[in-house]
Amino acid sequence: MIIGVPKEVMDNEYRVAVVPSGVKALVDAGARVLVQRGAGEGSALADDLYAGAGAELTGDASEVYGRADLVCKVKEPQPSEYGMLRPGLVLFGFLHLAAKRRLVEELVERGVTAVAYETIEEPGRGLPVLKPMSEVAGRLAVQIGAHYLTRPRGGRGVLLGGVPGVERGEITVIGAGTVGVNALRVAAALGADVTVLDVDVEKFRRIEEVFGARVKTLVSNAYNIERAVRGCDLLIGAVHRAGARTPVLVKRELVSQMRKGAVVVDVAVDQGGCVETIRPTTHSEPVYEEEGVLHYGVANIPGAVPRTSTFALTNATLPYLLDFAARGAVGALNANPALASGVNVHDGRVTHRGVADSLRLDFSPFGKKTDRSAGVSSTAQKKP
Repeated sequence: MIIGVPKEVMDNEYRVAVVPSGVKALVDAGARVLVQRGAGEGSALADDLYAGAGAELTGDASEVYGRADLVCKVKEPQPSEYGMLRPGLVLFGFLHLAAKRRLVEELVERGVTAVAYETIEEPGRGLPVLKPMSEVAGRLAVQIGAHYLTRPRGGRGVLLGGVPGVERGEITVIGAGTVGVNALRVAAALGADVTVLDVDVEKFRRIEEVFGARVKTLVSNAYNIERAVRGCDLLIGAVHRAGARTPVLVKRELVSQMRKGAVVVDVAVDQGGCVETIRPTTHSEPVYEEEGVLHYGVANIPGAVPRTSTFALTNATLPYLLDFAARGAVGALNANPALASGVNVHDGRVTHRGVADSLRLDFSPFGKKTDRSAGVSSTAQKKP
């Protein structure tokens, strides 16, 4: 198998999909690995490290896409990369397709098999590839919020931890999954006044065991969300539904009632976001003001700390890449249920229920036999 690693082209995305030690493991397993020159520079991984690990260095992305059986990426293909997608190619990366109709259409029309990191599920382990990036994003979310709460950045001028004799800043976290719990770690360490909302009371019991009285827990419902959001200085959206669009839990009207100069960091923005007023932004232009509140909607938050994120990501993806190398793409997808759960598009069909439902497209489970004579476009029609 030939595995290709292109340089990421999303705005200020400095991660790379595989580190040199991962390349060596794949080469030792019998795979050929093509790496685009400069792919690892943003993570302080020079080309000679990849060459020394056995990679073949290539000059441009089109060669990677053209020669590889499987292209391993960090973030979803950008419009500039759509033309390089082709029938039979296996795409392996973060895709977040539930909020990206255009990309879904391209993958369907071009006959790509798209395996999304964020929907790979392992029994008892949840979402093993998404987890490390969620850990990074959750911890960064509080740091980012603290930065934009300073007055020179347009915020209320609040120090989250306060000082003796002065009230602490208030943080509300919606969602007690991996992102939310990691946000709590940083928020509690800063000494902020922290509230977390979720629908799973069992998660609250685990949070109490770790944080004690430093974190307040509330069952997520409209009444409690209104109370917690209206009075906070920093709102962190940490809601997640595997493969599906994030439900909107904070409406514009509620945002308008927040403290002026408060900050919203919606980590769920790449799945649509749980705050109605959020929209995707970039590291180059990360924030905007809406209803008197600063909104941070960067869709690749972990890309801000690429060295840490790249190694954490490869730790999670390498076992699956080695499975691809050992069995081939078809063999691995058919033999490994976790990889099969990650298939979002295959053979001109949308094969993940969450993506199909979010975009109102027809759903066809991975592995189902179809008649390709009708053409790929016929299998991804919008539902009436």
